[in-house]
Amino acid sequence: MISIPCVILSGGASKRMGEDKSLLPFKHFKTLIQYQHDKLSNIFSTVYISAKSNKFDFDASILYDESQEVHSPMQALYSILKNIEENKIFIITVDAPFVKKETIEQLIQLAKNYEIVVAKDNYHTHNLCGVYSKKLLPIIKRLLEDDIHKINTLFNLSQNSHIEHFIDEKQFTNINTKDEYNKYIL
Repeated sequence: MISIPCVILSGGASKRMGEDKSLLPFKHFKTLIQYQHDKLSNIFSTVYISAKSNKFDFDASILYDESQEVHSPMQALYSILKNIEENKIFIITVDAPFVKKETIEQLIQLAKNYEIVVAKDNYHTHNLCGVYSKKLLPIIKRLLEDDIHKINTLFNLSQNSHIEHFIDEKQFTNINTKDEYNKYIL
């Protein structure tokens, strides 16, 4: 089991889906968030869910987003790092259920040398699939005070970040729309 905590981001607005995607059925699970939580609990010794409220009908540890109004990964990251004891965390979004265990392990291994390590495929950098250090809190706080919410900005300001390239881009598929959901629930 991996000792650093995993945090599943599940506080987004789900605008493209039109409803809370974390609560949609997925595979043989009642909800997508329950699928992700179960999958990641078999990899990590500690799994949290970052959310604005406890909307889940299973036992899970919730890290509450301090801002109820703003739906921002930067705001969620700030709340997580501020309220967690550990120095590093692995984050992943609820809508990325196909990321492989080997990919997660590789990112965590690399994180020993960096403040931020994220995944990249041939087409996109996946800023919300990676390891983040508590040392980033002052930078994140400053960005939020300046109303900057792009994780890419944080990455660019970090003195010690790394992007790891993976060939299998299918594992980073996000389920954001009804069409994507219908394609992958079968």
